[in-house]
Amino acid sequence: MNVALYIAKRYLFSKSSNNSINIMTIIAASGTVIAAAALFIVLSGFAGLRTFSLAFSSLDDPDLKAFPKEGKSFLLSEEKLEAIKSIKGIQNFSNTIEERVILEFENKPLIITMKGVDENFTKIMPIDDHIYSGQWIEPGTDQIVSGSGVSYKLSYGAQDLTRNQRIYVPKPGKGIITSVKGAFNSIEAYNVGLFEINEDLNNEYIFTNIETARYLLNYKDNQISSIEFKLKPNANEAEVLNQLQNILGGGVDLKNRAQLNDALFKMLNTENVAVYLIFTLVIIIALFNVIGALIMMILDKKESLQTLFNLGITTKDIRRIFFLQGSLMTIIAGTLGLLLGFTIVFLQHEFEFVMLTPSLPYPVDLKVINIFIVLATIVVLGVLASKLASQRINQNLVKG
Repeated sequence: MNVALYIAKRYLFSKSSNNSINIMTIIAASGTVIAAAALFIVLSGFAGLRTFSLAFSSLDDPDLKAFPKEGKSFLLSEEKLEAIKSIKGIQNFSNTIEERVILEFENKPLIITMKGVDENFTKIMPIDDHIYSGQWIEPGTDQIVSGSGVSYKLSYGAQDLTRNQRIYVPKPGKGIITSVKGAFNSIEAYNVGLFEINEDLNNEYIFTNIETARYLLNYKDNQISSIEFKLKPNANEAEVLNQLQNILGGGVDLKNRAQLNDALFKMLNTENVAVYLIFTLVIIIALFNVIGALIMMILDKKESLQTLFNLGITTKDIRRIFFLQGSLMTIIAGTLGLLLGFTIVFLQHEFEFVMLTPSLPYPVDLKVINIFIVLATIVVLGVLASKLASQRINQNLVKG
């Protein structure tokens, strides 16, 4: 048996004759347990918030989106359309036209974003599932579906066919404006539904048929703002991206869902790293107790160390005894803390004890990667702390 490891375990699990050292050891171990549990709970909480945030933001984002690198629109020929249809990894796609417009209701104007969509759009984004009043637009009509925030600002509801909305879009061109009619393309539209998804969409967007948008913007039949794609569950995203880029050419940019939300992803990742570093600092502070406990143990065992030295145990082996003792203490305490944190997170995930609102539990996400992060942090910092404490042992101390 490894003598150093055997003695280290004896020192760790046996009581000292000095009660203050026992108390110091308990405090050091308890601090490590609590710090490890806190780190796992916080990482799981931020993972839950990340999943929760992305679930809302991704409701209006497709798996892939193609849009022009320059300008607001591009042309999609029949040949390119057929080539896109032949890509096996694509489940469905939708052509869209998007532009800022003026929406007017009872002489009250509001600048919002109009998105013209084709019949495939609800297969890409299930917005019809988020309509809480009215219905989705019918093909071939000038109907619109508005966000709840837009309807609130202009004070209209759904399916009020006695009062219409009017959409204005400035006409392209140069010269002096002589009349409102000459400056704008406009149509009378009827709001048939209200949706509620997230704050940005609710307050900024209305949806209409792509033909209506094309008429207002004087677009050609094959002119669009973007193509939104839904991939098959087993599709190779990189391969589909490469095929689409070859078809659409260099003038069109392609982004996946993560790239469309790159600012949100960067913010969430930055917050996660910042929280990890803060709680790592807490663990470092807790491990100072481990260093203190080991140094007190070394002083308490001074006579025993002299006996071991006289029996032939080298100073290096004695250092190794206390290095192993400190490492074992932090690893065991860290594992117990991890189990405690896992239990708390699991109970919150299953039974929803902590609530953000009466109907919304605080989101948590159990991830295997967080277990490894906590264990690696505890092990690395615990080994460093034990190494630092054991280096206090020298030949003069052992010889007395």
